[in-house]
Order: sequence, then structure tokens, then C-alpha cells
Amino acid sequence: MSSSKLLARFNNKNILALAGNAVISLFGLITYSILYHHLSKPDAGKWFVFLTIVSVCEALRNGFLGTATVKFYAGTEQKKGNTILGSVWFLAIALTGAVLLINAAGLLLLPLIHDEEFVVGIKWFGITFLSSLPFSVIYWKLQADEQYGKMLWLKMVNSISTPLSFILLFVFNKMTFENVVLFNFLTNCLTSLAGLVGGLGNIRSVFSRSKESILELIHFGKYSMGTTLSATLLSSTDTFIIAFILGPSAVAIYTLPRQLMQVVEMFLRTFVGTGMSKMAIAFNQQNMHHVAYIMKKYSGMLTVAFIPVALGTFLFADIIVDAYAGGKYIGTEAANIYRLIMLFSLVYPIDRFNGATLDIIHKPKINFQKTLIMLGMNIIADLTALMLFKNLYAVVFAGLITNLTAIYFGYYHLRKYIDYSITGTLSMGFTEMSAFIKKQLSRKG
Repeated sequence: MSSSKLLARFNNKNILALAGNAVISLFGLITYSILYHHLSKPDAGKWFVFLTIVSVCEALRNGFLGTATVKFYAGTEQKKGNTILGSVWFLAIALTGAVLLINAAGLLLLPLIHDEEFVVGIKWFGITFLSSLPFSVIYWKLQADEQYGKMLWLKMVNSISTPLSFILLFVFNKMTFENVVLFNFLTNCLTSLAGLVGGLGNIRSVFSRSKESILELIHFGKYSMGTTLSATLLSSTDTFIIAFILGPSAVAIYTLPRQLMQVVEMFLRTFVGTGMSKMAIAFNQQNMHHVAYIMKKYSGMLTVAFIPVALGTFLFADIIVDAYAGGKYIGTEAANIYRLIMLFSLVYPIDRFNGATLDIIHKPKINFQKTLIMLGMNIIADLTALMLFKNLYAVVFAGLITNLTAIYFGYYHLRKYIDYSITGTLSMGFTEMSAFIKKQLSRKG
């Protein structure tokens, strides 16, 4: 293959998006492998509790404005685009400021708190949230513009600097829970600064904001925020409930296989991200048939692609866990949980695309209801399962029941607006995957 053909293939938007998410996943795996090897189980658990607190705040902002940015900004002409982007910047800054005020009030309670993980969380989560503000808005804009090449290099700044900073902590024997939190904040600052200096965010558009655009974003965002926040709490409640009932060491064991699931999340983020922008353009052009085609093609192909990955995980889970996290996790539930979660991941693509499609066709309220039902079910199932069985496997099966319920809810409502069936989606997935493989083989030939 000539270099020009190779470059043209790499310039494909899906390939660039996949490469960007691969960077995040690869270096994320490296980062957490370092932490698992060099932090004790309790300290690793404390880190994941802190990260969960920050993730909830990120979900508040990303849910409120992330999907709305892609929906309203994608494919617009420049003047309207500047108005929308400026309104996004204004609301992102206002929301971040509100969280900082709440955090400032929490600082007054520090003398009354003696648990290290909550003391560190209160001290750092506000400014950690602030440090990722510019990067978040820039990321939404680049996704809406389908500028996946620029997204790739910006992700590399954060993804490479984080593990390097943790390696330095280990080399200089400074690997502590609070130092990990500090260096995470510094790498966020570096990434946001790189995006601003590179002129990727058009922050000056904030002066072009309009009341109409702000209200439009708020009206849409209140539902998508509820959806994203509920979805984040869906996984976060697992962490909090496990920490409360079984302790931080159990959090570390449960989180380990979920970190290894970054391979699955990489493909989900890529296809949902590129699929959303394509569906938004199709919906804005009033082409509902193409919206349905994109949803069924992407979710079906992902489901088919995950089958061999799940089979491979069943065979090699113990080896992967040992290599990734070290001997201290051998003999724990980590490997078997990894097998189960990977098997259950076969239902993830359809569920994710159900939610993304509901947002794109301007039904965010239904998507919010879906995730709210999932959140309520998950909390009840987690508490019941842990109280009865006192082990981590119960949490995994509770999650499966929650996901199956969500798929049915999304399927029931989407059928009112698009031509859609789950069997048809899976059939299209096999057909499209077969065609894709034949095409790749013919190119090599």
C-alpha cells in the first residue's frame, strides 16, 4: 500500500476518533496499572472514591452542555455557531463557579471531618473541576466540528503527561494518595492551557452569546444533564455503596476489572461520539431514515465485535489481571468479575445508542427517565444484594438486570419515532461487519 493511500485511510474520521479514544484508553490503563502496583489497596480505593466524586461533578457539566453543544453547534453557519459556542462558554463558566462556591462552603466543615479520603476530596475536587473547564468546552467544540485529528493530539497531552507524572512520584518515592490528586490537577491544567494557547476553543465567542441561545441550551440541557448525571451516579453508587459496606479495599478490587473495560469503553466512546455528530447532522436535515440507519449500523457492529473479545477474556482474565495490577490481586474476585462484566458488555452498545438517539431526536426527557429508572433500580439492587450476599458478584448481576431494563425502556420509546427492532439491529450488525471484513481483506489482497 502506498504512503498516500495509508495516510488517506488514517484520515478517516472514524479512525481518527478511534485513535483518540485508544490514546485515552491505553494511557489510562498504564496510569492505573502504575497506581495499582504502587499504592496499597486502601489508598487505591481512596483514589477511586475521590475520582468518583470528581466524575459526578464532571457529569453535571458534561451532561448539561456536552450533548447540547454537539446538537446545536454541529453543521451551523459561522455567525450562529459563534452565538451558540459563546453561550456554551458562559454557561460552563457559571456552572463551574457555582460548584466552586459549594466547595468553598464545604471547606468550612474540614475541622469536623477526620476521614482522609473525604478531607482530600473536599480540599481538591473544586479546583480539579475548574482545571478541566477549558478542555471540556474545547472537546465538545471539536467533536461537533468532527475535528478528530485535533482531538487526538489534545488528548495525548493529558494522556501522556498523567502517567509520566505518576512515574516521577514513584521514582522520587513520593507516591501518596494526596500527591496523586495534586499531580492529576496539574496535568489537567496543562491540557486546558495547551488547548487555549492553541486557539482551539474560541473563548472570545463568549461575547457573542445571546439570551435566546442560553435559554435554548438550558431547556435542552436540563434533561441531558439529568441523563448524564444519573448515568454517572449509576456507576458511582456502586463505588459508594461498596466502600460503605465492604471498605476501600473492596472498591479497589471491584474497580480493577472496570478499568480493564477501557478497551470496550474506547470503542463505545468512539462510535457513540462519531455516531452522535452524524445523527445530529441527519436530524437537522430532517432525514430520520438516516438517523435510524446510523444507530442500527453502529450499535449492531459493536455488539458483533464484542463477542470474540468476551470469549478471549474468559480464557485469559487471570493472566491479564496479574500483569496489570500485580500479585496482590491474585486470588481475589477481580478476574471473575472481569469475565462477567465483559460478557455482560454485549448489551452495552444497544443501550448507549438508544440513549444517544433519544437525545439527538430531541427526546432528552425520555432518555432522562430511562437513566433515572436505571439509577433507582441499581441502588435498590446493590443494597439488597450486598446486604444478603456480602460479596462483589452480587453487584455485577445487579448491573445486568439494570441494563436489560434500560434496553427495553429505550426500545419501547424509540419505536414510536424511528423504524427500529433489536433483531434487525443485530442482523444489520452481522451484515455490516461481514462487508467491512471482506473489504479490508480485498484491500490487502
